[in-house]
Amino acid sequence: MVGTAIQLYTLREMDATLPELIARVGETAFDGVEFAGLGDADPDEVADALADAGLDAAGAHVGLDDLEADPAGVAETYRRLGCETLVVPYLDETHFDSEAAAVETAERLAALAADLDAEGARLAYHNHDHEFVDVGDRAGFDAFVDAADVNVELDVGWVVAADRDPTALLDRLAGRAPLVHVKDVRDGRPVELGEGELPVEECVRAARDAGTEWLVYEHDDPDDPERSLERGAELLAGFGD
Repeated sequence: MVGTAIQLYTLREMDATLPELIARVGETAFDGVEFAGLGDADPDEVADALADAGLDAAGAHVGLDDLEADPAGVAETYRRLGCETLVVPYLDETHFDSEAAAVETAERLAALAADLDAEGARLAYHNHDHEFVDVGDRAGFDAFVDAADVNVELDVGWVVAADRDPTALLDRLAGRAPLVHVKDVRDGRPVELGEGELPVEECVRAARDAGTEWLVYEHDDPDDPERSLERGAELLAGFGD
């Protein structure tokens, strides 16, 4: 089964509390949400909001430093929300700009994944486009995924921005891409889904074949977050099951 969700970072400019945002998402065809932190929201109130809206927690973006400082505490906080997948949302270019750096990054995340696994949580890494810098005869991202069995939340939009084939990468990451960010881009910048260069249907098909559990809609900087929410839900609704 593949669910559809929205990364709540997309809606950060809306004038609403986190429980109110969840309630609004519950009015759409999305099956779940992915958190971009909880801010000052009470986890119990967030859990109640999810239940009231009939939504699941697809995952949560949590900074690497916070995860390494207290893997057990972070895992417990998100477990209260029914969320078991924790995603490192960003690491800068220095983590991928050489073969050695990419391998070291993979090994560091693999060690953290083992710590989180002991707490009943799963780790993944969310890419941008800078991971695809050449480090010899391949890209830093390739060295990263080859060095350790780390899960990836593949952002297919940033893959397109890096001039790589997202469907080929999904095939390569079969069994290792539990979440896929469905983001559209044009000229290297995020745009509304269906208005850019992303082959949406092909990516969804490849994600299904790769064993992806959640298709997560994201727009980094929408002009109208409310409309972006509605459009993302409408376009992805036909792909969930």
